[in-house]
Amino acid sequence: MDQLDTIEAQSIFILREAYRSFKNLVMLWSVGKDSTVLLWLTRKAFFGHVPIPLMHVDTAFKVPAMIEYRDRFAREWKLNMIVGKNEKSLEAKETFPDGKLTRLECCAALKSEALKHTLSGEWPRWVLDHTTGEYVKQEGGEPFTGVIVGARADEEGSRSKERYFSPRDRHNDWDVGDQPPELWNQFKTDFAPGTHVRIHPLLDWTELNIWEYIERENIPIIDLYFDHGNGKRYRSLGCMPCTSPVDSTAKNVAEVIEELRSGKFSNIAERSGREQDKEDGAGLETLRRDGYM
Repeated sequence: MDQLDTIEAQSIFILREAYRSFKNLVMLWSVGKDSTVLLWLTRKAFFGHVPIPLMHVDTAFKVPAMIEYRDRFAREWKLNMIVGKNEKSLEAKETFPDGKLTRLECCAALKSEALKHTLSGEWPRWVLDHTTGEYVKQEGGEPFTGVIVGARADEEGSRSKERYFSPRDRHNDWDVGDQPPELWNQFKTDFAPGTHVRIHPLLDWTELNIWEYIERENIPIIDLYFDHGNGKRYRSLGCMPCTSPVDSTAKNVAEVIEELRSGKFSNIAERSGREQDKEDGAGLETLRRDGYM
């Protein structure tokens, strides 16, 4: 087996183990390259079917093409698609673009809080109705306590502290120092009642692995990752006011792979275009401790 075969097999094993072990399971789909690879792996793990609901947290400040891409493939692949959002903050314009919050506070409100309360069922969920192709608002719902996420250890420092099966408390708060050991491919999946668990099937994939797998599998990735003639492309996708593109002339998957292999970005963090990460010196870890992806 080559490296891609090996990590693919490991990820599929983790996905099947999660499905076997946890009753109230959901998968986060940000529409980015990593979570789309994760979705593709899930379709392979379950023979073309996705038996796990997908959840997207909509901040209302995503690039419109991301929402169009999400809905097109949710309909085409018959996904059980759920959308969560912080209606209260959006209606009150308590956001960074409206000048009321810092970037970090805005992420906490529109992402962390929206995610936690949508997972718990305390806030409404918008569920895709495949008969009409539209989203229907549903109040409440059964809590999701197992959450599959497309996080990678090499993407950002705080994510390197994760486990494949990473416990949170009942409020989704993360105690970085209280994580189970995972040695010799032995994984703890029997947690105390009330524990929330984040599952990370892509934990040991690299950015290059992701793009090589996208090329091998011909996965339909959103084209924001490619240069369209202005010498810019996104390397990491987020909200429009807080995410900047990188200087790059890579116009397709093969050119992105060539660029990564060249070492052009070897000393530049993948999330360097995410302004919220820079705000307090430990921005993403601050958010992740409080429930962020």
